[in-house]
Amino acid sequence: MLIDAPVHAVDPLLLAAGAALLGLLIGSFLNVVIHRLPRMLETEWRAQCEELAGREPAPAARYDLIAPRSHCPACQTPIRFLHLLPLLGWLLARGRCAACGVEIPTRYPLVEALTALLFALAALHFGFGWTLAAAMLVTAVLVALTFIDFDTQLLPDQLTLPLMWVGLAASLPAGRAPDALLGAMAGYLSLWSVYWAFKLVTGKEGMGYGDFKLLAALGAWLGWQALVPIVLIASVAGAVAGLALIARGDHARDTPIAFGPWLAIAGWLVMLWGEGLLPAFQRLLTGG
Repeated sequence: MLIDAPVHAVDPLLLAAGAALLGLLIGSFLNVVIHRLPRMLETEWRAQCEELAGREPAPAARYDLIAPRSHCPACQTPIRFLHLLPLLGWLLARGRCAACGVEIPTRYPLVEALTALLFALAALHFGFGWTLAAAMLVTAVLVALTFIDFDTQLLPDQLTLPLMWVGLAASLPAGRAPDALLGAMAGYLSLWSVYWAFKLVTGKEGMGYGDFKLLAALGAWLGWQALVPIVLIASVAGAVAGLALIARGDHARDTPIAFGPWLAIAGWLVMLWGEGLLPAFQRLLTGG
C-alpha cells in the first residue's frame, strides 16, 4: 500500500471481528450500489440521447443510491427493517420476500459475507491504522466493480476515477507520489496499448476503457511495481475461468468475458501479499 502508518496495539481477533462487522454493513450498501448504479447510468444516457435528439426527457421519479427505499423488485413492497439487517435479514426472511414470497437472490448475502471476510483479512494483515482504512476503502470499491462488471461488463467512471484520484492523493503524505503517478500512467497506457494493438490486428475490441482506468487506479494505490503481477495474475485467472466456462457450455467462444473482476481480484491479492509476490515476479522477469 502507498500509505505507511504506525500500527497500534489492538487485539488482532477483536480488530478482525470489528472489521468483519463493518464489512457486513458496507457490503449491504454495496448491494445497493451494484444494483442501482448501472440503472442510474442507463437512465442518464437515455436522457442525454433525448436531449441530443432535440426532445425533452420524460420526467422520472427520483432513483439514486438513497431513494426510493429498498423494496422487493417483484411486488414493490418496502423491505422491513429487520430484513434489511446484513446477512441476518436474509436468514430471517428465509431467502424470500415477506410480502409475496419471491426468492431473494443469494447474491445479496454473498456480497455482504464476502466484504466482511475481505475486511477481516485486511485487518489481520495490516493491523489497526490508516493503512487498514485505506485497504478497506479499496476493497469496498473493488467488490462493487467486480459484481457490476460481471453483470453488465461496465466499470463505471463514478467508481474507477475517484479510486484513482484518492490513491494519488493518499500517496502524497506517504512520500510515494512518483510511484503512484507512474503507476497510474503506466497502468492506463499499458492496457490502452494492448487494446489498440489487438484492434489493429483483429478489427475487434478486446477490452473496454474501464479496464484501463481500473488498472490506473490500482497503480495509483500500489505503485508501478505492482502492475506486472496484477496483469499476469488477472490474465491467467481470466483465461482459466473463460476456458472452464466454454468447456461447460456456459459461455460462447465469441462472447466477451469481463476482465475487470480479474483485475480487481489480482489487485486485492497484490495489495495484501505483494511483499512476497513482487520479489518473485522480479526474479522471474530477470531470470534470477
